[in-house]
Amino acid sequence: MALAAPDDAAAPILTQRVIAELSLDELFAKLPENAKLPAGERIEQEILRRFNRSGSATADLLMSWADEAMGDNDYPLALDLLDQIIVVKPDFAEAWNKRATVYFMIDDYGASLSDIRQTLALEPRHFGALAGFGMILRAMDRNEEAIRVLKRALEINPRLDNVQETLEQLEKETAGHDI
Repeated sequence: MALAAPDDAAAPILTQRVIAELSLDELFAKLPENAKLPAGERIEQEILRRFNRSGSATADLLMSWADEAMGDNDYPLALDLLDQIIVVKPDFAEAWNKRATVYFMIDDYGASLSDIRQTLALEPRHFGALAGFGMILRAMDRNEEAIRVLKRALEINPRLDNVQETLEQLEKETAGHDI
């Protein structure tokens, strides 16, 4: 009598090659269950890599320049480049997200929130945009909303340690406020 194999025995080991062959939907499905495993980091990195591919060589080149400008804290240049990317490729969620980040860095929360909304309209699972949204809500002292948004970001990607820490801090700060 043969022993039955465990249910997950047929599941492939999540090597970088296997991960690269998964669809974005499959990557998002596998991220939470693998978050604490080495494969979780590889899955997260693959999602981020795909977020950064626009499908346009021009937009990708402009994005590399925008990333460099952001790294140099040259926010006016970064905004100019990101504006150009959005004109060239308006369905490129990461361009909207990066521009939201720049607006956040210069304390223009209204513009940042607008771009986060567009990012999430294009890619509702964009955990970075959700995390940024939660941080802005916190900065605006809208803590209950921030908690909900940060929890959603962590449902999608439990690997966001800084988001987890912020969430725990917010929950402590808001504990008992309903009394």
